Amino acid sequence: MEPVTSLNVGDYRHLASGKVRDLYTVDDELLLLVASDRISAYDHVLPSPIPDKGRILTAMSVFWFNLLAPVIGNHVVAVEDSRIPESVRGRALLVKKLDMLPVECVARGYLTGSGLADYQRTGAVCGVELPAGLVESDKLPTPIFTPASKAELGEHDENVSFEDVIRTVGKDRAEALRALTLQVYGVAADHAASRGVILADTKFEFGVSGTSLILGDEVLTPDSSRFWPAQGYSPGRAQPSFDKQYVRDWLTSAESGWDRAADTAPPPLPDAVIAATRGRYVQAYERLSGLKFDDWPG
Repeated sequence: MEPVTSLNVGDYRHLASGKVRDLYTVDDELLLLVASDRISAYDHVLPSPIPDKGRILTAMSVFWFNLLAPVIGNHVVAVEDSRIPESVRGRALLVKKLDMLPVECVARGYLTGSGLADYQRTGAVCGVELPAGLVESDKLPTPIFTPASKAELGEHDENVSFEDVIRTVGKDRAEALRALTLQVYGVAADHAASRGVILADTKFEFGVSGTSLILGDEVLTPDSSRFWPAQGYSPGRAQPSFDKQYVRDWLTSAESGWDRAADTAPPPLPDAVIAATRGRYVQAYERLSGLKFDDWPG
């Protein structure tokens, strides 16, 4: 199947675009959230899409939204519905309009990525003090809430402190976001562990419906989470992964020839990297859900 980077949704009015998803107005209460096959890394949308990526992300989000429903509500109204155009079937969700909160709610159970860089500079992550001597991929004594600002397209999400979140949304809501983020992470991490997968970290986006906080956007996909195989896990080094870390690693390798610090766009991905990335995304979905991707609509 050819990768999908531009979308045909008929007469729906385009509302917004992100690095991967596009949002359309259906009516006064509903939106159409459509996942393309675009892939981003280091704040760039890469010139090489990943075939089926949007369908995989949608399938995975639906699985997790359903699993987490006893813990927290979500914005999904329908996956298969006459209001979803056939052209985007399997990669689109009919969702409720929410008042989305301007905070990326990140939970970390392991030390890696920007959290590791923050720790190496300061001994803390987003102001959360951690024990001395931790190394790459170490399991943290307890999962931590490490929020980030929600950046505009092309800009970089910046780690912020809990006090920054309080200033943005107020003390009560900030505490509710922290508690929900860690609760949802705990449930998801336990499920992943039962499937032989470590959920190293993830980010959630919450919106307000009435007076309730509910999950919006996507949830627990290889775009927003780090998934590591539990077998062979060993702190002190980067771990194999079922997520887009594979793409990041290629982009920063000598083979790509790209200088991340330079003001230039990343190069196209080789066919082998595209195929391997698709394979990792499919593997993540099937391993975590116990379902076959070939059975997903679209």
